[in-house]
Amino acid sequence: MSRTAIKTLALCLAMWQAAPAIADSAEFSFGVITHARTSNPEDNGALQSALEATDSDNLAFVVIQGVKPPNVGCTDKAYLRQKSELDGARNGVIVSLAASDWARCPPESGRSSAIGRLGRLRDLFFFDDFSLGASRIPVIRQSTIAKFRGFPENARWQIGDIMFATINLPSNNNNFVVDAGRNSEFEDRLIANRDWLNRVFTFAHREKAIGIVLFSDSNPFSSARLSGNQRDGFAETRKLLSSLAAKFPGKILVLHNQASRPDTIAWNGNIGEYGVPAGWTKVNIASRQAKVFSIEPHATQSAEGHR
Repeated sequence: MSRTAIKTLALCLAMWQAAPAIADSAEFSFGVITHARTSNPEDNGALQSALEATDSDNLAFVVIQGVKPPNVGCTDKAYLRQKSELDGARNGVIVSLAASDWARCPPESGRSSAIGRLGRLRDLFFFDDFSLGASRIPVIRQSTIAKFRGFPENARWQIGDIMFATINLPSNNNNFVVDAGRNSEFEDRLIANRDWLNRVFTFAHREKAIGIVLFSDSNPFSSARLSGNQRDGFAETRKLLSSLAAKFPGKILVLHNQASRPDTIAWNGNIGEYGVPAGWTKVNIASRQAKVFSIEPHATQSAEGHR
């Protein structure tokens, strides 16, 4: 048996072993953690408190929206410290990248550090086909596709009849850079994200999912604040999502970091979007009810500030 076949068999076995506890449940909850700015970059108390709170709750998994607080440096030391915290969580923890993790990192030697930092994050946090944390949740990464081997941060997983997926959409206008020549990082990721969204919806249709939950840093349905003739970095993604949603019979929920309406999901047709406040938030699933997704207000914790 080839190494590829052995790896595929092992992943399928892991998914089968992980599924029985929650896959048959029509009602479950998951947590989302969003970082606040911290007055002391060396103090990890807010993340520790959020992880302890989610550990003590009955959650299927936890998604962390961003590796680190926005005002903490983009250093290996900061990344590794956060990873150590996430590795110690009892729940399976899935990372969804934020602009403050890479796209907004300060320049190094007068040149952008974004691509280098993104590559380092990919090595540290998305090195295999499982979540972080003690409950190792198997995920399907876009990097399993040869053409998109460089995009492991885009991942999907399924519980019951709900499909979940992360997508790398940084809030700084999708990292569109006004510069001479080819905007390679933006353009390559745009192609990858288009492929990824098509695949997520294709599998959702195939599995007869009644709902899709997408995790991203930005709200792709929000009009970008642009200056001059700057291009809207989310235009293509917004158009594609709207087209895919029009053909999907279920509900789509986009959970992002641009908090504006606490405890309220804003719906437009079958697409809902919710800006997760700093702290941790509990999201409830009731797939047999008319209201499939709901936010539990008391789960959102206080924090020093928002993004």
